[in-house]
This record gives sequence, structure tokens and C-alpha cells, in this order.
Amino acid sequence: MQKIQHIIKNPKYLAHIEAISKHEKTRKFCKHDLSHYLAVARIAVILQLESSEEHFKKIDKQVVYAAALLHDIGRWLQYEDNTPHNETSASFALQILQEAGFSKEEIAAITQAILKHSEIKSQNQSGLVGLLYRADKLSRECFLCAEKDECHWDKKNEVLFI
Repeated sequence: MQKIQHIIKNPKYLAHIEAISKHEKTRKFCKHDLSHYLAVARIAVILQLESSEEHFKKIDKQVVYAAALLHDIGRWLQYEDNTPHNETSASFALQILQEAGFSKEEIAAITQAILKHSEIKSQNQSGLVGLLYRADKLSRECFLCAEKDECHWDKKNEVLFI
């Protein structure tokens, strides 16, 4: 998991995490922090292990973790100027992935999954796109949230239960 360590220690990555944290300091809804990213990664790996579909099992674990760690890093710019976070996250991820040593094919798969992770039509896609979508949606514990009546995140996002 050397490439993942590179991402987590990357100064650009850490700056994005810090920028999001500043914007979400008073946010009462779910945060977009390392806990969320790791939850998405772990759920994605569990989905891979439990899947009978070969296309899920063939995705390298470092690719799964990279997509999960980077899928929301552009969220801070959405807070500032309403730019869609999936677009900025994919753009910011590109250089970080290159610096971490991912191949061109891996980078293409990861950035594509990041671009599509919030599109409802991605729920039925195969490969990393569908895996990231499902894991992201399953990572939210709306049923336990004190803000669920005001947020309605679970009603806006199709959540596929295992």
C-alpha cells in the first residue's frame, strides 16, 4: 500500500483536507474527512470480497483506496464557488495520483470513478465506477443521524443495501 501512503502524506492532499475542514467546521451534517474516505474504501473492499462478479474482484486494492481517498477532495471549492465537487476532485486527484506512481490506466479508472461517483446512474455500473458509488452511499449512517429529518440525504441518494 505504498502508493496509498504517498497519497495520505502528500502536501497537496493534506491541503485539500484542511480546506474542507475549515469549510465544514460548523457543518451539522456529515463531514467529508479522512474518516469518511476510509469508510468508503473499507466498504468498497468488503463489497469486492463479497461480490460474485469478477470485474469487482479484479480491481487492485490500491486503486480502490485511491478512489475513495480522493473522491471528495474538491468539495472545498464547491463550498466557495459552487463548482461541482466531482469535477474538481478528479482534477485535483490527477497530479496526486501521478506523484504516487499510479499508471495511466489506473489514473484514468480512478478519475472516471471520481467524476461519476455522485451520479445515480452509476449505481448499476460495473467496475470501479459502480463500486465507488455504492461504497460512498453505504458509508453514510443516516439511520443514526440526529439531523436526518432536516438533511434528507438518504432520500436524495439511492442507497443500495448489501
